[in-house]
Amino acid sequence: MGSPLMKGSPPSFYAAPGALRGDLWTLLHPPYTAWHLGYVVCGASLAPEMDWPRLGLTVLAFFAGTGVASHALDELHGRPLQTSFTDGQLKLMGYGGLGFCGALALAGAWMASPWVLAWAAAGCFLVCAYTLEWQGGLIHTDLGFALCWGGFPVLAAFWIQQERLSLASLVVAFAAVLSSLAQRDLSLNSRFLRRRAHRAVALLRTAHGDFLWEKDRLLSTWENPLRLLSWAVAALGLGLLLAHL
Repeated sequence: MGSPLMKGSPPSFYAAPGALRGDLWTLLHPPYTAWHLGYVVCGASLAPEMDWPRLGLTVLAFFAGTGVASHALDELHGRPLQTSFTDGQLKLMGYGGLGFCGALALAGAWMASPWVLAWAAAGCFLVCAYTLEWQGGLIHTDLGFALCWGGFPVLAAFWIQQERLSLASLVVAFAAVLSSLAQRDLSLNSRFLRRRAHRAVALLRTAHGDFLWEKDRLLSTWENPLRLLSWAVAALGLGLLLAHL
């Protein structure tokens, strides 16, 4: 089980109150899911001509695989969000989400190429290996997160549009890896402070006097950038998408 949450501290800045509805909102990590899907749209938008049905299937697959399945399995593996879902419900969402990805991959293989199945298999493997910390957490690292949640969706989405990779897609995937590393760094610090610290005070000594930053102020130094970056990547994806209309 994960570390117990501090009394009165929500598990995340986007956590919502309430039983089923609030737990579901919290489990889906809306800012981070939108951020991740933004990478998917950015990758697909690099194609000269947008294949809209392929884009739709790709976004649905990544939403099911990462927005639903990975977050449900992560909650099952340690209960970091302390939701009221039962283990059975989390398994249904987790493995059901992966199964839905598989069904979409079959449709993609029929529409595009059998190689879609290989991309889907790789994605499902990365979700399970990272989230469930297979092999002692071999890829459950900062770089593993950045590659799985940043670089991979860009490359997969572009390939599904073009059935090839390009230099531009590799560069954008690298940018997604870098921004995902920033996300990881900010998120780890905020989660530690929010979920494990009873109290936090930082003394800032300046030429104009001393200043005390308490827990809420310290949290804002990490969580405000996370909010802004999640909106930024989602808006970037939307803007690139609108350029194809």
